[in-house]
Amino acid sequence: MANERLRVAIAKAGLTPDELAYRVKVDPKTVERWITKDRVPRPRQRVETARLLEAKELFLWPQVMDSPQARSAREAEVVRIYYHRGELPASYWYELIQSAKENIDILVFSGLFLPDGHADLGKMLAAKASEGVQIRYLLGDPEGEAIALRGEEEQIGDHLAARSDLARGYLRAAFGVEGVHIHHHDTTLYNSIYRFDRDAFVNAHAYGAPAGDSPILHLRQVEGGRLFDHYMDSFERVWESSEPAPPPVSRQRKRKAKN
Repeated sequence: MANERLRVAIAKAGLTPDELAYRVKVDPKTVERWITKDRVPRPRQRVETARLLEAKELFLWPQVMDSPQARSAREAEVVRIYYHRGELPASYWYELIQSAKENIDILVFSGLFLPDGHADLGKMLAAKASEGVQIRYLLGDPEGEAIALRGEEEQIGDHLAARSDLARGYLRAAFGVEGVHIHHHDTTLYNSIYRFDRDAFVNAHAYGAPAGDSPILHLRQVEGGRLFDHYMDSFERVWESSEPAPPPVSRQRKRKAKN
């Protein structure tokens, strides 16, 4: 049976099978067998081909998910499932921040539980940035439509937007620090995402329920795994659509501005 998905993807990319073979560094007859006999390429060749064709590897070769290697990677990638956020001790989140060596990525509407449990979170993030950790922190835009809709769904109205503003105030010490990037987003938040180097915590959202009442999936980035990259791709798309958040202004300064 022919792999029509691959055939169409090659054509859409403006390539011929021979050109693809040259760029992936395989024999043209190998690419022909990929198409006409639905042969599955080796892992490196799959990754490179998917990149060149700007397509998902699993879309081109869905049977890969049934391989023993894929099953093994899935088992290694899912570390644990928590029924709700409260199952994770508050101190654990700060241990994750302190232990990060390269990346901290956070995507929330407010994530107020983080600064609530550690009021100097902004200083902590600034300190990690001084160690070379790259930090991206996405908060819901208090003026945005997405956070307003979520507030209605949770039946808390404008309180969610206020919580986002409050969280931004707690992060005051991290604003303007090299390596710390705090942005506002106005996207539908299907999941809150917390990434610390090779570990990611995906807090699923359920309609009408606070994030804290919903399950958390602890993922670890492993060779051949797909879930970690799947959710981090989602994070990247939100990041690309976001805008830098303005530094918080103190109430005292606001009063002076009115006078």
